[in-house]
Amino acid sequence: MKSAIKKKVWVLAVLVAVVVTMGLFSGCQSQSEQGSLPKKVNIGYLRVPNDEMVSKTKAVYDDYFNKLGVPYEFIVFDSGVDANKALASGSIDFATMGNTNGIIALSRGIDVELIWIHEVLGEIEGLAVKNGSNITKPQDLVGQKIATPFASTAHYSLLNYLKEAGIENQVQLLDMQTAEIVAAWERGDINAAYTWQPTLGDLTKNGTILVSSADMAEKGCVTANVCLVRKEFSAQYPELVAGFVKCLSDGGDLYRSNPQEAAAAVAAELGITTDNALMQMTGSIWLTPEEQLGADYMGTTGKPGNFSKIMKDTADFLQSQKAIDKAPSQEEFDAFINSTYIEMSQK
Repeated sequence: MKSAIKKKVWVLAVLVAVVVTMGLFSGCQSQSEQGSLPKKVNIGYLRVPNDEMVSKTKAVYDDYFNKLGVPYEFIVFDSGVDANKALASGSIDFATMGNTNGIIALSRGIDVELIWIHEVLGEIEGLAVKNGSNITKPQDLVGQKIATPFASTAHYSLLNYLKEAGIENQVQLLDMQTAEIVAAWERGDINAAYTWQPTLGDLTKNGTILVSSADMAEKGCVTANVCLVRKEFSAQYPELVAGFVKCLSDGGDLYRSNPQEAAAAVAAELGITTDNALMQMTGSIWLTPEEQLGADYMGTTGKPGNFSKIMKDTADFLQSQKAIDKAPSQEEFDAFINSTYIEMSQK
């Protein structure tokens, strides 16, 4: 009898141990599965008509993140300055900004990497001068107040334009965000501003373009909007980052296959006409993944492209203008630009 009881106790103990072990294993497995994806993804973006905006408005991101079962949120930033602060604090995971703010992020040690070039800037950005201001050439800007968001691609192009004309010390530059520029323009506080669409379109209702970023690019002053990701995030979720890049690529494909439809979707989001949106979209160069990986731009893993040299040249100029304390080295830029996720997205 005692032997039978002992046997039952022993069997019960074994069963309890098995159940506990299975419970622990199940708990670990559940935690592991939950840990393979973030609880939420926060995306900083600019309200500009680019591939990201197409993917946002055409539900490309909805499809991607809903299939993953991961909530996501788009958070608008007026410039890369605030986006960099958010990246540094960890409150956003991805951010779109001008390449000049990408340089500032690297120079300040923010733990991020560049994973995509949204568009090479052209007619979408420029120096507007007010009708009736009698400004028709660079020298007419002497003594004028010129507004631009500091540390932006517009600021960089403007500085180069003024330096080329030899008047960089004969104008007053004002640091304004895009909404402030429009307000100052309408009040009559300024007659000139270097900014981007759609703000640029507001200014040209009563003004003309003196020089565009397309003109500056022909002179070797290349600017672009880029996408950065926190390295802690990309190291933990590389497949998700590759999927995010694929969404950007899909947005570009949608635009190339049906520009009118893409422009209509973007226009509804931005509150502008389809024709205006299309004009802005054709005012920049949208790169395919193959072009991104080419020697002229990001290059491939282990073979940095020319965009890294452009970033270095831009950083050297920003340092000479005291916009940054120290320009990162060429090697740092080569490591900062990471084409791995584009390569992964194409497999």
